[in-house]
Amino acid sequence: MIIVTAGHVDHGKTSLLHALTGTHTAHLPEEKKRGLTIDLGYAYLPIENDILGFIDVPGHQKFLSNMLAGLGGIQHALLVVSAEEGIKPQTVEHLGILKLLNFSHIMVVITKADRSNDEKIQSLITQLKQQFDLSSATFFITSAQTGQGITELKTYLISLNHTHSKVNQPFRYAIDRVFHVKGAGLVVTGTAIAGKVKIGDEIYLSNGLKVRVRKIHAQNNESPEGIAGQRLALNIANVEKEQIQRGDWLTQLAPTQASERITIQLTADQSIKENSIIHLYHYASHITAKLNLLNATQAVRNGNYFAEIICDNALHFAIGDKLIIRNGDDSQTIAGGVVLEIHSPKRHKRSDARLAYLNLLSQADQLCSRLALYTQHRAIDLSQLLWQEQIFLEDIATLGYQQHSKWLFNHTFKQQVQQNIIDKLSEYHQQHNDQLGVTKARLHRVAALDQPEDLIYPFIDELLAEQKLSQTRGWIHTPEHRIEFNDTELQIWAEIRPLFERTNQALWVRDIASELSIDENEMRNLLYKAGKLGYLVPIVKDRFLLHEQISQFAQLIKQFIQQNGEISVNQLRDEIQYGRKLTVQLIEYFDRSGFLRRKGNVHLLRDKETY
Repeated sequence: MIIVTAGHVDHGKTSLLHALTGTHTAHLPEEKKRGLTIDLGYAYLPIENDILGFIDVPGHQKFLSNMLAGLGGIQHALLVVSAEEGIKPQTVEHLGILKLLNFSHIMVVITKADRSNDEKIQSLITQLKQQFDLSSATFFITSAQTGQGITELKTYLISLNHTHSKVNQPFRYAIDRVFHVKGAGLVVTGTAIAGKVKIGDEIYLSNGLKVRVRKIHAQNNESPEGIAGQRLALNIANVEKEQIQRGDWLTQLAPTQASERITIQLTADQSIKENSIIHLYHYASHITAKLNLLNATQAVRNGNYFAEIICDNALHFAIGDKLIIRNGDDSQTIAGGVVLEIHSPKRHKRSDARLAYLNLLSQADQLCSRLALYTQHRAIDLSQLLWQEQIFLEDIATLGYQQHSKWLFNHTFKQQVQQNIIDKLSEYHQQHNDQLGVTKARLHRVAALDQPEDLIYPFIDELLAEQKLSQTRGWIHTPEHRIEFNDTELQIWAEIRPLFERTNQALWVRDIASELSIDENEMRNLLYKAGKLGYLVPIVKDRFLLHEQISQFAQLIKQFIQQNGEISVNQLRDEIQYGRKLTVQLIEYFDRSGFLRRKGNVHLLRDKETY
C-alpha cells in the first residue's frame, strides 16, 4: 500500500516521514541545499509480511507537476499542517486537489506540535473541520522532534494495509523517472496502478516496443514480482533511455488506444467557460488541451458537468482515470475529472440522445452495466474495450456477449442488423423486381453502412448459411425472389450462349438478332432478361458480355492492380487486346458497378470482394 503526503512547503512532511520510517526523502542535492522537496520523494516502513510506501510530494507551487505525478493511483493521503503556521495557500490547494481526485481516505496530521500550544492546535483542528469539510477525517497531533503522536500514527497506518482492488487487472504502470544504474542498466520508477508483473515478463512501452523485466524492486526491496499499489523500480531490457520519458506507461495490454478526444465527468473548483484552453494532468503526464462543456455554457464551483477534452497530444487514458485540470497559464487548479469515454465522437456531442447516454454511463459503476450501454446499438472493437476497461478477455467470457474477429456485440444487436438486411433486400426487390439481386458489398451499403464491413459480411454469410437469404451466381436475394426463362426463351438462350462462348468480344443486340433471325426488340427483351438472371452483363446499352467473361476480366484487373497499384485504359487494352472504345466501355462499367473507382487517368480497386 502507498500513502501520499500533501501540504504547504516547510510544514514538515519530509521530517514526518523520516520519523515514521527512518528515511529522509530529499534525494536531490538541490533539495538538501534548499531544505524543500522539489521532486517526488519516497520512504518505506517494513511491517509484518509487507511494506508500507510513502510518497512525499512537493509543497511548493512551482513543483506542482511533480506533486500530481504522485497522486494518480493512490487512495490514502496524509494532509500535513503545521501547528505553528496553520493553514497556508498550498494547504488549501493540495486539499482541493485531493478532493478533486476523489481520495477515499484523507488523514490530517498536525506537525510541529512542540512549537505550539494545545489551545492553538485545537483551534486549528476546529477550523480545518468546519472550513474544509473534514469533520469525518482522522486527526493526529505529532512532533518529529519529540516523537509525539508518531507511534499512534504508525499503528493506525499499519491497520489500513490491504490488498489493492485492481491487483487482478492487466498490469499498468506510470513511469515518473528514467535512469541508468551502473552494472544493471536501464531502470524506470513509478507506481503500479493495476495488475502484477514478474521478472522475465515482456510488457509494452507506450510507443509499442516490447521490453523485458530483468529485476524488480518493490517498495524499495528486491522482489520476484510487483503488484498494484506498490512503488516499483523496474530494471528493463530491449530499449534505450532516449526512447522513454516521464509520463510513459508500461502495460500488459498492447497500447494501441491512445486517445486525443475523451469525455469526462467534471467537478468544477472554479468558474469555467464553455470553451477553455487548459493544462491537463494525468498520472505523470502533463499536456495542454481544450475543454468543451457539453451540458452547460459555464461551470460554477462545486458543480458537476459533462465535458469533452481535446488533447494536444494523445494519451493512454482508461475509464475511471482521474484528472486534474488547471487554467490556461497553469496558475490555478480549476477542476477535477473522471474519464467516462475514450475516442469520443466528433458530431452530435450535445444532442439530447448523447447527453442521456452520458448520464446513464456516469451512473454505470459496474462493468456489466457499461457493457450493456456500449453494445446497445452497435458492436464495439474488442481491443478498445479491453484497453478502456483494463480487463482481460476472460473477464467478459461469461457475460453472454458474442464475438466475431475483433468485434463484440450482443444477440439483440445482431438480430436487429440481420433483420434490417432482410428488410432492405426485400424493399430492393419491390423497387427493382426485374433485378436478380445485389452484391454483398452493395447490400452492406444499402442495409448497414454505419456498421463495419468486416462484421456485416459474416452476418450476411450466416443468413445465407441459414437459407434466410439466397445467392445465385454471386447475386444475393431473398429465397422467394425468382426471375426465370419460360420454355421458349430457354430454347432461344441455348442458341445465344454459344455466340458469346466463341469470342471474348462484347456483342450487340442487333448483331445477335441478325445472326439468329429474330426480331431485334424481342431479342433485346430476352438479353436484358438474361442480364437480370445473371447470365449476361450489359456494359453499355444493348452491348453484352457473359457474366463469366466479366468475372475473368475482373480477376485480371484485380491481379494487375495488386501488382502495380493502379490500371489505366491503355494498360487494360494491352492486357485484353480490345480496341480502345470497347476497353473504355468495359472499364467505365467496372467504375459504375463499384468494383473500380477512377482517380485522374487511372483506376483503383474500390471493392475487392466483388466478382
